[in-house]
Amino acid sequence: MVTRIRQRWALFAATRPTLAQLVVFVVLNVGVTVLQLVLMPVSKALFGLTPLVDTGFQALPIGSFFIFDYAAGPLPEGGGGLAYFLAVQLTLAIAQVVNFFAQRNITFKSNTNVWWAALWYAVAYVVITFGAAALQSVYKGPVYDLFITVWGMGATGETIADVITMLINALISCAVFFPIFKIIFRREPEDETVPEDRVPVGA
Repeated sequence: MVTRIRQRWALFAATRPTLAQLVVFVVLNVGVTVLQLVLMPVSKALFGLTPLVDTGFQALPIGSFFIFDYAAGPLPEGGGGLAYFLAVQLTLAIAQVVNFFAQRNITFKSNTNVWWAALWYAVAYVVITFGAAALQSVYKGPVYDLFITVWGMGATGETIADVITMLINALISCAVFFPIFKIIFRREPEDETVPEDRVPVGA
């Protein structure tokens, strides 16, 4: 049974390589998203024990809103402060390090220079982080307010809102990263040149 599945997958990957990569990419992203869902409450709880909750962090204004908008005070009245910002960024950073190696080695089986790939990955991560943060400044407040205040779910509502915000971030990353990975995680043809000392005599 397992052998048959492997054979069918190998045939599928050989005939539709990009689609096969997309399938593996999505599966690994689901795993990384689960990792984020585990890490986020832990890191948020740890940073929530510090005075950083009451330290506002609002940076890079665009018009009437900030790309990074974490007003002082606990959610939903405040924006979680610097504590929430650090919890989000720590969770994303750990998840992206895991994602980098998993996607490079498993999905794309890249054999290009790992340091160049890491550099471009870091650039892409920063750009996407800014974009995701700008979107989060729009939907984060209403989501937390809905579950915590409007529906009166308290701590349970806060946990659900954590999950929803992380899922939205994961969906954004999934949609944007795949075409970028196709570029930075290339697989170059292996050099199959036979060394001179191994060429048969008389060839």
